[in-house]
Amino acid sequence: MKAQKWTLVKHFDGFPKDSDLELVEEELPEIKDGEVLIEALYLSVDPYMRPYSANLPLGATMIGQQVAKVLQSKAADFPIGQLVVATVGWRTRTIVNAVKPPNDGMLPTILKLPDLGNLDPSLGLSVLGMTGATAYFGFLRLCTPKAGETVLVNAAAGAVGSMVGQIAKIKGCKVIGYAGTDEKCAWVKSLGFDHSLNYKKVDIGTSLKEAAPKGVDCYFDNVGGKFTYTVLADHMNAFGRISVCGSINQYNTKLEDLEQGPYPWWHLIGRQIKMEGFMVHRWVSEWQDFIKEVKGWVDEGKIQYKEHITEGFSNMPKAFFGLLKGENTGKAVVRTYKY
Repeated sequence: MKAQKWTLVKHFDGFPKDSDLELVEEELPEIKDGEVLIEALYLSVDPYMRPYSANLPLGATMIGQQVAKVLQSKAADFPIGQLVVATVGWRTRTIVNAVKPPNDGMLPTILKLPDLGNLDPSLGLSVLGMTGATAYFGFLRLCTPKAGETVLVNAAAGAVGSMVGQIAKIKGCKVIGYAGTDEKCAWVKSLGFDHSLNYKKVDIGTSLKEAAPKGVDCYFDNVGGKFTYTVLADHMNAFGRISVCGSINQYNTKLEDLEQGPYPWWHLIGRQIKMEGFMVHRWVSEWQDFIKEVKGWVDEGKIQYKEHITEGFSNMPKAFFGLLKGENTGKAVVRTYKY
């Protein structure tokens, strides 16, 4: 059985290039007891892959999750035909040990896809997968929003940001979102955000003062950089909470070109602001509870979503580069087969 995989042949220097990645074919062995052979149906591309790839050895398979189908099985809990979510990287087919216990504090390499009813299996990578969990736990646990508070979200048309804003509305908050095109802003507004602003066309400080004249209580940050400096310096309320999910503003910046300050310490101290970064795996023990609650919101129409689908495994780099350029609205997914 042959498989294809995308490998990292050169660490990204600035914005990734086609030559940094290589498509490799390999022959897979027969599966052993406790193992399954899975075939990818949908693969996720996410911003975190850009900085995380710096930790990969050259020649390693690019990291990521996929929704896959079990083709062969010697593991009783994963019969042939079972749909799974697998953290195996950019691969078409993979042999996985289905009985190996997970690393402490991490998701298992392979999980059964929950019963999604009539919903598309790809949602196991978005609102009902790691992306959704990032929004759910990162916002609710770290920002602890209260009804009537003002919530700010940047990259609001992305898979995480769009969901954070909708959860904030469910919790009774006023929500301000920033996105990078008028079309994205229109979609964000349609989700129920109170304000949706194009950061390429407005001054962040002036527009935020108008949208949130009484200041910001909760800030979910996907961007970092000058955007965050502006929010911290002039707009966060006393005892505000900031959840730091990402810093896409600097992912493709060379080390020697990274911004140096200004530094936020006095703002944090003077207004007693809590600012905390996170990795979503810290809440792995609550994963099923998250899926149950969010699926209920999806079924009730309280959570809307979009998927930016790229066809074909050969287009994994194209989808990834497009994501880093902001070409997607909602979750970026590569589809290898129509299920």
